[in-house]
Amino acid sequence: MSKSSSWPKAKTVVKKWLNLKDSEFHSDCIDERFGGETMRRRKSCSDRDDLSGGWLVEESCDDLRRPPLPRPRMFVGTWNVGGRAPHGGLDLSDWLTDDGPDSSYPHIYVLGFQEIVPLNAGNVLGAEDKAPARKWLDLIRRALNGPASDDATSSSSSSSSRSHRPPSDTHLLQKGGRVSFSDLLAAAEDDSRSRPSTESSEPAVRRHRGGRYRYRLAASKQMVGILLCVWVRADLLPCVAGVRASCVGRGVMGYMGNKGSVSVSLSLRGGASLCFVCTHLASGDRDGDGERRNGDVAEILRRTRFGRRDSPSPCRAAAPMTILEHDKVIWLGDLNYRLMEGGGGTRELVERHEWAALLERDQLRAEQKDGRVFAGWEEGRIAFPPTYKYVAGSDAYAMLSIANSSYSAAAADSSRSRDRKKRTPAWCDRILWRGEGMEQRWYARGESRFSDHRPVAALFSARLGGDGGDKPAPAHSSRF
Repeated sequence: MSKSSSWPKAKTVVKKWLNLKDSEFHSDCIDERFGGETMRRRKSCSDRDDLSGGWLVEESCDDLRRPPLPRPRMFVGTWNVGGRAPHGGLDLSDWLTDDGPDSSYPHIYVLGFQEIVPLNAGNVLGAEDKAPARKWLDLIRRALNGPASDDATSSSSSSSSRSHRPPSDTHLLQKGGRVSFSDLLAAAEDDSRSRPSTESSEPAVRRHRGGRYRYRLAASKQMVGILLCVWVRADLLPCVAGVRASCVGRGVMGYMGNKGSVSVSLSLRGGASLCFVCTHLASGDRDGDGERRNGDVAEILRRTRFGRRDSPSPCRAAAPMTILEHDKVIWLGDLNYRLMEGGGGTRELVERHEWAALLERDQLRAEQKDGRVFAGWEEGRIAFPPTYKYVAGSDAYAMLSIANSSYSAAAADSSRSRDRKKRTPAWCDRILWRGEGMEQRWYARGESRFSDHRPVAALFSARLGGDGGDKPAPAHSSRF
């Protein structure tokens, strides 16, 4: 092979096959006091460095025993963007913000993307293309913090991150004592009630988000086309501990990263351990493809391992090593489950928008009901149309577009039949959860026409600690 060849080097292929450095992740919070020591500034952090701590919180047994304020809110979103890099004019605000009557400030944003790069041989086997991920992170930062956030906080594409302490936290420092998670949450709620929305202790925050809260990137991790990022409200970031990441490749040869999972583990001070799993499972709707997806889920659960912490606390439980060892788990992504054969009439159901009848053919629900996958997991009520497959840039399903096309050649009939089957609309993009004390406030999809998938999001509230509420949910708790 010539030096000018565009094929990946063997060394790069082996590293990606073996998922080397799969525990490294990026974060805004890499020049601040975490776990009682100051982290040096650099581009990525690994689990060996363990971002376990914060600016204000000093961990103690008293803090861990102190009951936290219940139900922090988590916004969880997933979107397959079809291998397209985002353009500067793409606005994520409609997807990430909620101005309805049930709107509130999420404490945590968990956002997963699939196919942020085209899944070609160069991207699957070669060096990671990180440019699209930086663009997505910049767009998210702008949507959460406003356009001026580029001036107030360094972009993820920069070579370093600025140290920043939210001015709204200074009154907590003046207390002189330790600060627990409940202190911060209670202070934030009291402050939001007492302070008019027109005032802001932090400049350049968008007024329609209340003019107060900024969000910081706690962790972002990419594996080929899968990107998972966790954003935490800046005033609560000190309560986040033990951030770790893990990847499992399930693509080519069962190990490459064109399919698989990216997971992030973290703990909230005085509360539960949380795990977020962003996946892109095997595609296709031929016989056996459903079993391949079930196998992907089983392998992800089996192979995901989070690194150990170097300095475990004597009054803190051992850090969970696997997905199911966490108190609460949210699984999001393009799960790729399709519709089962239902005796025809699919096109008519789609044209009449009879989504409830179409949902009865959902493969994921059938597989879960029979106990073959996601036993003990829950999913909210689906009250939105299928999220796949659209003609990019339109509101038309690809199935209907093909069906309405004219084919003059008889030789195209078999090809058209195969395309119709492959492009049957389906709820590929899903969000599931596991663990007691979790409540889903809403479950909906966005309407961006950017890709052939529609984005999906859900808002959760979680009870932390106490009353045995952090044990995994039993198998019969599934809503299916």
